[in-house]
Parts: sequence; C-alpha cells; structure tokens
Amino acid sequence: MEMRIYALVAAAGKGTRLGADLPKAYVSLRGRTLLERSVAAIETAEVADEILVIIHPEMEDYARRVLDGHDITFVHGGAERFDSVAQGLKAIPDANGVVLIHDAARALTPPGLIARVARAVLEGSEAVIPTIPVADTIKVVKDHAVIDTPDRSTLRAVQTPQGFNLAALRAANEEFFAHPFDATDDASIMEHAGHTVTTVTGDPMAFKITTPIDLLLAEHIAGEAEETVFEVPSETTETP
Repeated sequence: MEMRIYALVAAAGKGTRLGADLPKAYVSLRGRTLLERSVAAIETAEVADEILVIIHPEMEDYARRVLDGHDITFVHGGAERFDSVAQGLKAIPDANGVVLIHDAARALTPPGLIARVARAVLEGSEAVIPTIPVADTIKVVKDHAVIDTPDRSTLRAVQTPQGFNLAALRAANEEFFAHPFDATDDASIMEHAGHTVTTVTGDPMAFKITTPIDLLLAEHIAGEAEETVFEVPSETTETP
C-alpha cells in the first residue's frame, strides 16, 4: 500500500524578532502572509495528501481568514515547538506514513525542494533533511575565547521541510519526552534515537525569515520575480 504523506506546518510561535505586531507567521510579504506562502508551496509540490497547520489557539480565527480557500486542518500547538510538533503528530490519523515538518517562516521554499525531501523518505530513508554548505568560518567559543575551529567542509546549514517515517518519528518523540535533552530540531531527536539522518541538497530560497533584514531580502526576491526559483540539481542525496 502506498504511504500517505502528511505535511505539518509549524506556525504556533510568537516570532518577536521581526518586530511586528503579529506573530511572524502572519507577517505580510508582498501582500501574502508567510504562512499562506508556505502552505501554497506545499500544495504546489503536489506530494502531501493532507496539510496540518499548527497554530496558537488565540490565532485560529485569524489563521482561518488567512488560509481561506486552502484545504488544510488546524491543530492547536503547545508551549514550545516540540510540544506543537507532538500535537501535530497526534492529529495524524494513520499509524504509518510519511510526515514533512516545515517552518512557516521559510516562506520562499521552492516546491521542488519539498518534493525532493518527500521522495527521499518514500525511497526508504527514515529521516531526511535539506542542507546547504556553510559559507562562513565557524568558531567554537567559551568564555569569549575561541576553543576550536571546525572543518567547514564538513558543516551544513539545515533547512526545512524535514521528512520522516511517521512511525519512527512518533517513537523517537516518545523517547524524547520521557528523557528530554537539548534538541535543536526534529532530526536531532531521530539522531538521538539511533536513526540515520540522510541529507538532500537544499536551496538558498529556503532561508528562514527571522529578522527585519531577512524580511527585506525576501521582499526584494519576491518583488523581482514571483515565480523565480533558484533550484539546484534535484538529486536524492547530497554529494559531499
């Protein structure tokens, strides 16, 4: 039986670093909210059987207006991002399948990247993340002193959507909540549970809109050409 694909869009956070009056997901980018653009990208990718949008309960009326006309299911999020994802996983009716977890703030993510992640999970990977090479030199700092300089060639910046085998992620989440640790993303929970996390080639357009400078960049890109997608070769796994 073909596995169903569920997309969870994380939009329950406050996102105050943009300095807007509304949570980040509802900030307008050239007349369309970040949330609506993210949902539309998933729809355009044509891989998700169902889209679930995780929202703060207080924003439900606003979210329904923003996403009017889109075929989505709303899920109330929790206190923290991992709590919200857990609520999203509970809302998925199937025991098995594929789940894509996407940040609403990555509003210019190309549909091709979304499809690439989904395809890699369908082909057998239990956890898949899109990555791009790190351009800057990275320093490990403690007490204002540099203690290490990692080899930049081995470093990658991680994007979303991250894709997972649904049953495996549910089990890893149960383990995480039973024995919490300092996780930084959903893939790190799978990694901690012993699963191999596979990388696929990311895309510069999938950057996270977090600060006012990010929003200015996104407005410029969207204004130049709404349909422009800076795609890289669509291979299944990243080439070292």
